[in-house]
This record gives sequence, structure tokens and C-alpha cells, in this order.
Amino acid sequence: MTSAEVKIINESGLHLRPAGVLTQTCIRFKSEIILYYGERKIIGKSVLNVMAAGVKKGSTVRVECSGIDEEEALKAVVEAISSGLGEGTSTPEPLF
Repeated sequence: MTSAEVKIINESGLHLRPAGVLTQTCIRFKSEIILYYGERKIIGKSVLNVMAAGVKKGSTVRVECSGIDEEEALKAVVEAISSGLGEGTSTPEPLF
């Protein structure tokens, strides 16, 4: 198992479009991919589960991958979230 924390930069959080991109990223891997948001456990391969979590902009989620391709999965999911899941961000995040 491997894990990392990542900040959500999407203006509207993980609504339908970015949740779909996240789910499509997760589906590419054989590993189990779970996101933790507060007390919520989110199944990364379920768009409904991702959307229902209500993850807001600025929130930090922990991504946990477990399986044969866990390292690659973690890297891809963290990169996807960090880049805005296809939406980018309208205001740059401060570097300090």
C-alpha cells in the first residue's frame, strides 16, 4: 500500500466533470484506489461515490492505492488532481 495527500484546486470542488476525470484515471489501474476526505472513505472508481463526498476547493484528500500497480496508480491520481482534473484553476495557488 502507498499513499499521499493532495489539495483540491478545482473552483467547484469535485463536481460531475472532475469526478468523471478522476474516476476514468482510477479505472485504468488494477489497484484498489481509495480517497479519504475527513471521515469519508471514497472509492476512486465510482463517480457517484466521488461526487457524493462533497469535496470542496482547498480541501486535502489522502489517496491510498493498494495492488499490483499501486505506485503508478498513485502517481497518476495525484498528478490528475494536482493539475485540476482537466479544469485547471482560475487563480494561481500561493507558493508559500
